[in-house]
Amino acid sequence: MSEETPEAEAKEVTTTEAVEEASKENLVEKYRLISGEEVLADGEARPSTLAFIGMYFVGLIVFGVHWLFEFGVSTSDDTHILLKMIDGLIQLTGSEEVPIAFVLLMGTIAWINRMLNVSTSGRWVTTAILLSMAVPVVIQLDNVIAWFAGIFGKEFGDFIPFGYDYLIAGAIFLVVFWGTTLKYQRSFSYAITSHAVIFQHSFLLSRSHRRILFDRISEVMVERTPMGTMLGYATVTIMTDSGVGLVEESSGINAGGAMGVPGTKDKSDDSTGAKVRKGVFRSFIAMLSYQRTTRRVDPDPKHCFYKIRKWEGIKLLLNEMHRKHSSSNLLEDLKEAIQGENES
Repeated sequence: MSEETPEAEAKEVTTTEAVEEASKENLVEKYRLISGEEVLADGEARPSTLAFIGMYFVGLIVFGVHWLFEFGVSTSDDTHILLKMIDGLIQLTGSEEVPIAFVLLMGTIAWINRMLNVSTSGRWVTTAILLSMAVPVVIQLDNVIAWFAGIFGKEFGDFIPFGYDYLIAGAIFLVVFWGTTLKYQRSFSYAITSHAVIFQHSFLLSRSHRRILFDRISEVMVERTPMGTMLGYATVTIMTDSGVGLVEESSGINAGGAMGVPGTKDKSDDSTGAKVRKGVFRSFIAMLSYQRTTRRVDPDPKHCFYKIRKWEGIKLLLNEMHRKHSSSNLLEDLKEAIQGENES
């Protein structure tokens, strides 16, 4: 076996050092590190590939709806009542010419997804569903106009030379939506450096960069959902004294301000009894309008280590760096230094 010469070994070491130096420079530029700051070993993290599995599922649902309208619904006595209702709506509205049933179904999906307030309820996911709902209406606009004209006994010619192919359109939506979702989940990057914790997000035209110093951290929380436990990821949230990681949520019945209700304001010519009645009514409206504001942890991918796989190492590293930079630890180091000086 041939042994490497000292020159070859020196060249290999130089190459390794050059690669490491280039990697450090990339991290400095990527996370906008300050002078003397460096990313700690195993301090980088990204959301798990399966962190946004709900968005991939939404894409499949939209594709499934397109598939349904392309091939129709085969119903029988044992068919689920929901499929029977969809088939009846398709037959009633004539989906091949006027996509009323498609619009109603897609609009319902968008509304339910928005109201559930889950990870897929974001603005751009809702926008994507609504755009998918609107495309067949635009393409079949001539059919829609002709359909309305026929109601009044008028004739209207076609001016769009092609129709809407549900299967092709659904496949295009699925590929584009999944590709955008993949880019979205890769747009988040997190780092623990020698000076701070950095949360960074870069998606399309949106940019955000947050630095949290270790002495500002008051608590480190780990949340593992049943899905996260099965798939091996967890969310690590940093709580600070300034409220990072928390959101305020108002709950209660809002019936409007009492002073805005006609007839509730006191007048100069009101009797004592009228003023008492109006006061009681205003108090009743104020009670209905009461809202209770609570604070809860918000697992926003922009402000936490969102559904990462190496959550145990990240939590341990955060706790170590927080202890190292905390006031109590600095005082302990100062005490030890003073005692050392006195002993010497």
